[in-house]
Amino acid sequence: MSRVLQITVLLIVSGFICIQTADAQNRQITLNEAVSIALEENLDILQAENNLGRNDASVRSAVGQFLPDLSASLSASRATGRQFNQATITFDDFTQNSVNGSIGTSVPLFTGWRNISNLRAARTDRESEELRFERLREDIIFQTATEFLQVILNQQLLEIAMDNLETTRKQLEQVEAQVEVGMRPIVDLFNQEAEVANSELSVIQAESNLNTSKIRIIRLLQLDALDNYEFVAPEIDTEGIIPQSFDVRDLVEAALQSRLDVRSLELQLDAGEHALRSARSGYWPTLSFSANMSTSYGDQYRLRAIDPSTGELTTETVGFSDQFFDQRINRNIGFNLSIPIFDRFQTSTTVQNRKIDLRNAEIALIDRKSGVMQEVRQAYEDYQALKQELRTTEVRLRAAEKAFETQQERYNVGSTTLIELTQANNAFFQASSQRIQTVYQFIFQEKLLDYYLGKITEDVQF
Repeated sequence: MSRVLQITVLLIVSGFICIQTADAQNRQITLNEAVSIALEENLDILQAENNLGRNDASVRSAVGQFLPDLSASLSASRATGRQFNQATITFDDFTQNSVNGSIGTSVPLFTGWRNISNLRAARTDRESEELRFERLREDIIFQTATEFLQVILNQQLLEIAMDNLETTRKQLEQVEAQVEVGMRPIVDLFNQEAEVANSELSVIQAESNLNTSKIRIIRLLQLDALDNYEFVAPEIDTEGIIPQSFDVRDLVEAALQSRLDVRSLELQLDAGEHALRSARSGYWPTLSFSANMSTSYGDQYRLRAIDPSTGELTTETVGFSDQFFDQRINRNIGFNLSIPIFDRFQTSTTVQNRKIDLRNAEIALIDRKSGVMQEVRQAYEDYQALKQELRTTEVRLRAAEKAFETQQERYNVGSTTLIELTQANNAFFQASSQRIQTVYQFIFQEKLLDYYLGKITEDVQF
């Protein structure tokens, strides 16, 4: 192979390797980036935005009920048939062409306060939908933060499992060396090999849990499942966690005042009252003003007059412009008062339905407030329990670490067995795992408390 060909092949292979390496690079995503992506791509949020547009249209429709309407019509026709001709006193065939036009308007003057109630109900519904939309955004923010935090926790657990695997492998090397020189029985080697296998299984399980949590957040963010992603851990001071003290009554009161879903249902209750007033307006009379102007043209239209010189009756053909724009214009204005006497129970049925809707809205608000109180109380109790677990796991981790170090030193000088060393190592591994899980559960519980209090924002901080 010539040198030029070798260089060409080398460049092609190098370029291919560079492309493959670039494709294999993971896309890094921070917590705030994940929240932003979720808020932009979540399908529930997109549907809620569409519903806001529908409420805007309802408000415009309610405003339009106060305005006068305006309509215009124009029609043309041709009629063919036989008609009695008074001039000849015979029936003659004829064809008559005609054009008719009109324009009119009506203005509601009094509708029994229906229009006012409908407008207030539409605006209240719009405000309620906005609060429901904002609460949905809080749901997505919390869900994203939860899934992201689970990924970071699983990453930490994988690191702990890998560290434990590295420790057991080093112990296996030590045991092998001691068995070779006759310091330890062969059974210790077999036991340590089994312990290494258990540590490898723990790593495999930790990797599986991490991949599962990544798939969940990738699905939540509507990302391409075939791409590779690296979720960057936020700065979390696991050593400087300071639990706070709360009063559960203050938390419940704050939640009831700030929760957007509660305020949304309160507005729904107000909207139901406006809807009931609108339904009751059917019992009232209505008053409107109307104005109309119409005109027409017919090719058989004639003006009849008596000739003053001869005294004979004459007819004159009138053109389209004179008829349509002058001679045949009609104008009228008027007021229309409508008094309901019997409408086949339509109004009473509507009123009854609106009363039922109002009672259902009251029940929904009571149920939501009760649910908020239970959520906050449960979150408070879990927070208090995790405060105790933080102290317990910290003490347990320190004790397990010292016990493992002590057993390792004793094993090195032959004053303890491998079983005791293995038990100490397992206890240290379990304490480390439990500690990191408790820390992340505590951080999650703080965010959960913020969520139940209606205080979670896009800028999630730990």
